[in-house]
Amino acid sequence: MSSTAVAGETGAMGSGGGGLEAQEDFEPRREARRRLGTAFKWLCFSAVVFGIVALVVLLADVFIDGYRWVDWSFLTSYPSRFPEQAGIRAALLGTLWMMGLVALISFPLGVGAAIYLEEYAPSNWFTRTLQMNISNLAAVPSVVYGILGLAVFVRFMALGQSVLAGALTLSLLILPVTIIAAQEAIRAVPGSLRQASYGIGATKWQTIRHQVLPVALPGILTGTILSLSRAIGETAPVLLVGAVTFIAFDPEGPLDQFTVLPIQIFNWAARPEEQFHAVAAGAILVLLVILLAMNATAIYLRNRYRQEL
Repeated sequence: MSSTAVAGETGAMGSGGGGLEAQEDFEPRREARRRLGTAFKWLCFSAVVFGIVALVVLLADVFIDGYRWVDWSFLTSYPSRFPEQAGIRAALLGTLWMMGLVALISFPLGVGAAIYLEEYAPSNWFTRTLQMNISNLAAVPSVVYGILGLAVFVRFMALGQSVLAGALTLSLLILPVTIIAAQEAIRAVPGSLRQASYGIGATKWQTIRHQVLPVALPGILTGTILSLSRAIGETAPVLLVGAVTFIAFDPEGPLDQFTVLPIQIFNWAARPEEQFHAVAAGAILVLLVILLAMNATAIYLRNRYRQEL
């Protein structure tokens, strides 16, 4: 046998021995990783269970304290110094006014910006910088938008402590989230759909209007309604733009003074009387019902448009 063959056999035996040693070293590490993965899975499960249990306890406590106060008189009465006569009429109407204006302002602006960024904007440093700033603005605390609304809409534009000033402030608050949600919905439309539309002679706008937007509409509506669900529960921005804590008249226009349900809840919860805490719990239940109705509407619209497609 030649020296080359002997050396090859020796090398093969050496490599085989090294492989066995590596496999023996790998087995304990694999078992340790498996145990670590199982422990992490149960840790995540425990965190989810803890969060759900805490939420159920809080909702049960609010329901037990507030369900006795929610009736037709509670919905149609104005706030009062006496808990038995207190109601949420002004706050409820102010909330509906606010959400209606926010939807009218944020939806066209958000969808229009998303269409431009996804379909028309060139891929350059300016577009990338703009996209990065939009993503960063989505994480800015709401109180910063309240300060901006106070400086720009209340003082500079002289809108005063009005529904319109509050609606513009909340529109700025949810606009980044609305734009990002609309972008994701438009981006999810298959490119083959656009190419097929161009192939039969459609222009870019005709393709966007008749092909892209109908397919992206479920995602756009879902993102918009979820953004409105965030805006309806905000307190700090509307406090800074001048929402009053006690109001005994209905807002009849966008330039009237207003209050909203979160402000009314905060006002009642800050009082020392226990009965006002129960009244605040009743207002929380009404606000939760509105939020659930908005989320149910988002789910319904998404499923409906998907079925039509």
